[in-house]
Amino acid sequence: MTSSVDDLSGRYFDAAIERLRQVRDEESGAVRAAGSMLADAVESGGRLWAYGAGHSALPAQDLVYRAGGLALVNLLTVPGAAADVVPATLGSALERVEGLASVVLRTNGIRAGDVVIVISLSGRQTLPVEMARGARDLGAKVIGVTSVRYAAHTAPAHASGTFLKDNCDLVIDNKIPLGDAELDLPDIAPAPFAPASTVVISAILQAVTAEASGALSARGIRPPVLRSGNVDGGLEWNDQVFTEYADRIFYVR
Repeated sequence: MTSSVDDLSGRYFDAAIERLRQVRDEESGAVRAAGSMLADAVESGGRLWAYGAGHSALPAQDLVYRAGGLALVNLLTVPGAAADVVPATLGSALERVEGLASVVLRTNGIRAGDVVIVISLSGRQTLPVEMARGARDLGAKVIGVTSVRYAAHTAPAHASGTFLKDNCDLVIDNKIPLGDAELDLPDIAPAPFAPASTVVISAILQAVTAEASGALSARGIRPPVLRSGNVDGGLEWNDQVFTEYADRIFYVR
């Protein structure tokens, strides 16, 4: 992770590419399995959900209403628990509050047959742990995207003594190091900089949806993929998808 002041941008790109390569080589089986879980839910009438707190909300948002993405992915939100709140520190504080996850899950009507993707880099805070546990209690399948390394080197914050990885049906390890930063310089140590988690996790989730689309196609089911509204015919295509899956898409009115 060390770096000189020369070509820091190049070193960052190299580090991010190496993380992506590591995920591709070591987590490909989990990514394919996650894609199959999403395809199973789509085929059987289930709904798809994504949740992330803090900056982990960004990859979750990237799945929703996205050109080239699966139309059925809905966002689970906890007001104030993302990076868009002021003060930003409120989001971190809310991650430690018990009971929020169960309210969110029940008011959104999470049920058996659904798949919930829970994203948390450390996987140690109360909110993502309870989101995973609560979703499973309601009969949903849970895919966790987290850094397994944190569980080996940090203490869990949830009263159960468990991490996100311990409360999922399937875990994808994003391989991000402790502290979520790829570079450092002697004069600012011990504060590393240049995080890569958003890049890597977003790529993981797009790979999962790609696998899901391929699995559905192999089963003779046209994947409910959205097209860009900025290409001819895109809006009309999307309207057809919204109509066909109206009972499972909740971000359209």
